[in-house]
Amino acid sequence: MAIARPGRPEDLPAAELLWARWALAAVMEATAEAETLGVHRTGIWIDAAGLHLDDCGCTWWTLAPRGQGRYVLYGEDESSGVKWHAPSIDMLAQAPDWLPFERLRDLLTGMELGCVYWYENGSWARAPYPDRLRDDGLDCGMSRFAVREEALDLLGLPRRTAEELLAAAEAGRLTATAVEAALDAGEEQPAEDRRAVLRALERSGLTARAQAGARRS
Repeated sequence: MAIARPGRPEDLPAAELLWARWALAAVMEATAEAETLGVHRTGIWIDAAGLHLDDCGCTWWTLAPRGQGRYVLYGEDESSGVKWHAPSIDMLAQAPDWLPFERLRDLLTGMELGCVYWYENGSWARAPYPDRLRDDGLDCGMSRFAVREEALDLLGLPRRTAEELLAAAEAGRLTATAVEAALDAGEEQPAEDRRAVLRALERSGLTARAQAGARRS
């Protein structure tokens, strides 16, 4: 799925699909050392606040679940012209009341935010943009997950293995056994890093056990 410039809500896959692709990349990238870095962490990872992407330079993003099938996606790519636009663009215009406004307003105050999208009732939305806006950064930031081929490439695995893992993740039936088998087929990994991968998997909600628990709750 290609993303226009500036991005349109319909350019994004369903939030659950976006989560699955991003979360799988976070699982496969997890290491014990990276878990200790806190606010200095870069790359792709998952924590209690949600999914994160930070390349330590041009782009950073967060996808956070807000309960009841709701998600918020926010971040910035250097290609975004939103915060520099004149007249100013209210990125929170028409936003629902369940967004993390304190966090978002802090970022706005610090001129650190490029765009905000929210997902509810199976659809993405964002604030209105003026016709003259050329880019909001969504394409450069999210195409790696919105375009399935890019999501596969991001895993750095043999294509068949990547396809099998991603299909399982998207269906909510990924298993620790399948993830460990993919790790076994690659370079030898320290035991502590493998444990970090499994912790990320547990947190991701991509396993059949996690999905069953969600259905019961």
